Amino acid sequence: MRMTIARLECTSAPLHQSLDQLRHALIIMPERQSLPRGLLAASQLHAVLRRRDAKVHELAKTPVAVDLPQGGRCVYVMVDAGQDRFAQLSHLRKAVMLLLDERPAAVHLQVFASDEDEAARLAREALYVLWLNGTPLPARKQKPAAAVQRLLLHGSREQPEAFAGVAALARANLLTRELTALPPNQLTPASYRQKISQLAKTSGWQIKEYDFAQLRRMGAGAFCAVAQGSDAAGAEAAIVHLRYLPPARALPKKHRRVALVGKGICFDTGGHNLKPARYMAGMHEDMNGSAVALGLLQAISELALPVQVDVWLALAQNHLSPTAYRQNEIITALDGTHIEIVHTDAEGRLVLADTLTLATRASPAPDLVIDFATLTGSMLTALGNRYAGVFASSDALAAQAVAAGRQAAERMCAFPLDADYDEALESKVADVKQCTLEGEADHILAARFLQRFTHQCPWLHVDLSAANCSGGLGAVASDLSGFGVAWGIALLSAWLADRSMAENV
Repeated sequence: MRMTIARLECTSAPLHQSLDQLRHALIIMPERQSLPRGLLAASQLHAVLRRRDAKVHELAKTPVAVDLPQGGRCVYVMVDAGQDRFAQLSHLRKAVMLLLDERPAAVHLQVFASDEDEAARLAREALYVLWLNGTPLPARKQKPAAAVQRLLLHGSREQPEAFAGVAALARANLLTRELTALPPNQLTPASYRQKISQLAKTSGWQIKEYDFAQLRRMGAGAFCAVAQGSDAAGAEAAIVHLRYLPPARALPKKHRRVALVGKGICFDTGGHNLKPARYMAGMHEDMNGSAVALGLLQAISELALPVQVDVWLALAQNHLSPTAYRQNEIITALDGTHIEIVHTDAEGRLVLADTLTLATRASPAPDLVIDFATLTGSMLTALGNRYAGVFASSDALAAQAVAAGRQAAERMCAFPLDADYDEALESKVADVKQCTLEGEADHILAARFLQRFTHQCPWLHVDLSAANCSGGLGAVASDLSGFGVAWGIALLSAWLADRSMAENV
């Protein structure tokens, strides 16, 4: 189920001046005051700018599409180097969609930049945006949208292999979004497990499944409490463990170990504390955290990062039934913690609790743990859906996480994790409350709850408030953003490169 993206062809020849065969073209330039020589259909572009009473440099604010006399369309865009990467990718996305809205079979592109490094950078950014948006997400329509089949990069000395890393990131993001887009009757815990097994086989990952019966025998009471409300007492639910080891030649003798944990609630009704229709709509996307972990693992594999990666996916559903767990129950988590249930719609932190225990009690313990989850509504209240929230076990790791967000154009905001928040989770009848009914600062309380199950490992918790952003976000035009994959690669690349950071988080 590896996502297919458009085939890239590179040629040193510029876009041909004959427009007879050209249907869709994209021309990218750094911000400048005049148009470069040899620009395709420059006279038509000048005419459009005059009609709009616009200056050439305003292409850095608004891309322009020119419909050519022969029937083709060419989009011109300038990129302001003074803007951050998020703004640059957002601007390129707007330009690209002027072409992709027509669902072309092929797109020609050329970069005009005097500096070769800048030209290569802009080519990578444009290809990233085209690959992310050139493949439609799953939909059941009688006339499904067609994918872009070919990208032709003109005026380039590079070969397609030079852009393999960009292509890997795009495929990983698309995998995350494809899984998240599947409706709940197509992505159940059982079918999800089958897809993961197939992906593991084709990617060469080790795989082990802990099914419901085994987890109950092991004492994973937090996970099982949520899963038991589904058909056949949660028989489809499981915690899936994947392991990636890079080729021996790429793995240092004293290598680092990373654990990725993903919330995979394939549908969340809220349980006995049933969600109203407005808030239940879209709850098939509550497995997005697991899809981000899978997409990140795929990118790590394709990029052959020199790190051992263990991925732990908590796959279940939160249903309402006679066997579903209830308020005021006291359950026992895998590590022996007794948890008072306060609200059945706070199920994500329960399945993550036992999954984090499995991830962190391995020997040797991971050097870094990152969990991904669409966890709390209060994070959406705090940030909206253009940032994600991150919690860290150290200030240094929090700073690294925020810096990676700027680099990847997937923006993170760090939140406090002070111990005195635990006062709200004190229980009279158990070791800890699952949450509070007041809901105040629930994103922080959820993080404090989860940290109990990280067993002192260096840890990042990502609350994916940016998983779905209406109208697109950054480089991505669909509402589903695939947020977290590019950030994860940026973070791990910096973490692996900075030995002092890796040893002191």
